[in-house]
Amino acid sequence: MKKYIYGVDLGGTTIKIGFFPIDGELIEKFEIKTNTENGGINILGDIVKAINSHMLANKLSKDDVKGLGIGVPGPVSNGIVQSCVNLGWGSVEVKSDLERLINLPVSVSNDANVAGFGELWKGGGTGYNNLVFITLGTGVGGAVVCDNKIVDGHVGCGGEIGHAPSLDNEFKCNCGKIGCLETVASATGIVRIANKFLKTSSNKSILRGKENISSKDVFDAAKKNDDIALKTIDYFGKNLGFVCATLAVTTNPEAIVFGGGVSKAGDILIDVVKKHFNEYAFSVLRETTKFKLATLGNDAGIYGAAYLANQM
Repeated sequence: MKKYIYGVDLGGTTIKIGFFPIDGELIEKFEIKTNTENGGINILGDIVKAINSHMLANKLSKDDVKGLGIGVPGPVSNGIVQSCVNLGWGSVEVKSDLERLINLPVSVSNDANVAGFGELWKGGGTGYNNLVFITLGTGVGGAVVCDNKIVDGHVGCGGEIGHAPSLDNEFKCNCGKIGCLETVASATGIVRIANKFLKTSSNKSILRGKENISSKDVFDAAKKNDDIALKTIDYFGKNLGFVCATLAVTTNPEAIVFGGGVSKAGDILIDVVKKHFNEYAFSVLRETTKFKLATLGNDAGIYGAAYLANQM
């Protein structure tokens, strides 16, 4: 009998759900709105309703489904999410609650970890057993995979790369600490740096006078050899390269894979990070660590969640 799995990517605005056979070739994906009212009390029930409706429409029984995996935006330990501020959740027993509601096996992990598994299984990290995955978006997240296993750590904070100490000690992070990587390597961090250099330099720049600068604007300007943009990207790369060197000497990954919206900048991102990684990294790691771009985009979460379900 052919078996299927569901991968669920739980976000603050939408819940993405992927339907897969166990070989991981996506059959269908759909999404529902995330209802965060009343402390997000209806979120898990909404997921169950959506999957049950999909199963009914496709004439599937519970015997046809191996299980489901889910990525949630918060630290996870033993199937319990400690806190998801943007969902209104405190501590929620996601695994046991979902299993009770849907009567299927459930596997749960942090959303960045899950995206890392997606890239490992079917994306930019395919073929590697040891991987660091870094998401560069509005914030910075990540996942560390060693011997095909996510490093969750003691309370599920393994891979919180955005809060690794960077070389910068100027900007305050939303977590309350000064100098987190997220303050200089996220999309908002890149804009923050560019605005700083625009204020402190009199050099001409196509960014000067532009309203609502985005990280894409900065990378596009850098590709045109704009001085301020190049200086900004180098500062970004120096901090990210430093943290990557620290991660590499700790976990010795085969590859470091970059995802998230900022990664769409492409080779210019890889080049500047690798330049500074080589400046800080242990000599053996400079020769053996590959740098890759993620390939699954917004689908990384559903692929990774399906991967979790497939491992049960």
